[in-house]
Amino acid sequence: MINLYNSLLVIIGSAIGGGCRFWISTWMQKQLTTSFPIGTFTVNMLGCLAIGLIVGMAEKSSMNQTNLTLLLASGFCGGFTTFSAFALENIQLLKNGLNVQSATYIIVSVAVGVALVKTGMTLIK
Repeated sequence: MINLYNSLLVIIGSAIGGGCRFWISTWMQKQLTTSFPIGTFTVNMLGCLAIGLIVGMAEKSSMNQTNLTLLLASGFCGGFTTFSAFALENIQLLKNGLNVQSATYIIVSVAVGVALVKTGMTLIK
């Protein structure tokens, strides 16, 4: 059963993260006149740092940080960028010695993701 309080923590964090993604990405892209998607890249890298700090603090702490982790990692980072979750999942695979699964996950996610965006765009034309 889904816990309503936990769901609200994730929803609130996601809303804040999504807003921050828009603001930071837009601001960064306006700062540098380049065809490189620097705004999205910046958000993705900041999200990776943030989720690493959040999960690292939660793992280091002896207290139960479930609510804070839900709000910040699942919520804020999830709304900010799912790339951070993707990176964290790969770290977890690597920590468990699942190097082939990690490499497969990276390659397949990028290749299939790009192909599906192109497919979706083509279907709409």
